[in-house]
Amino acid sequence: MGRRERVVRELVGAHGRTYAEEAGIALKDTPQPLYRLLVLSHLLSARIRGSVALATARALHEAGLRDPHRMAEAGWQQRVDALGRGGYRRYDERTATQLGDAAGLLSERWGGDLRRLRREADGEVSELRRLLQEFPGIGPAGADIFLREAQGVWPEAAPYLDTKALQGAERLDLPKDPERLTELAGDTDPAVLAAALVRAAVDKGVAEDTLRRAG
Repeated sequence: MGRRERVVRELVGAHGRTYAEEAGIALKDTPQPLYRLLVLSHLLSARIRGSVALATARALHEAGLRDPHRMAEAGWQQRVDALGRGGYRRYDERTATQLGDAAGLLSERWGGDLRRLRREADGEVSELRRLLQEFPGIGPAGADIFLREAQGVWPEAAPYLDTKALQGAERLDLPKDPERLTELAGDTDPAVLAAALVRAAVDKGVAEDTLRRAG
């Protein structure tokens, strides 16, 4: 096994957990988990600590705001309060509005089911990315997060290693080519690989520890 394979093995072994999993989302190609991932992607894309975004995604779920109908029907103040319980206070008022508007759009245009958005894209990843950005609060970064995490259940997107994941690869002295990275990772789920690389990008300590353990 070469050094680069060892680096990937050590990284995935220690940090190979998707953000959806960490937020308590058992991701499947069904409406509710996909919607919860959309909300998580919205939260993670803001300039706020990842741990706060994850805690807020769990708080929204605990408040019952786990599908677009409930999110849209909830009052603005109810959404603000749930965001606050997760610690998402800096952007709570704007985000509460965006979550309500995005839920309404999903319900009206795609019947509350992101699988219909997927069918509209007809296998084109660039079109998936474009359609996701029609949701208020989901920009390029949010669309990248969603596709990075969803590629395990939407395999047409794989391997989806966005700019942030490739920054992690660079920090670990790994190739910045998605196909080569997935080869190095063997049978690792590409969503798991992507999440581990992102952790190396956002936390220098993760990269340094991985390189030390890989020898």
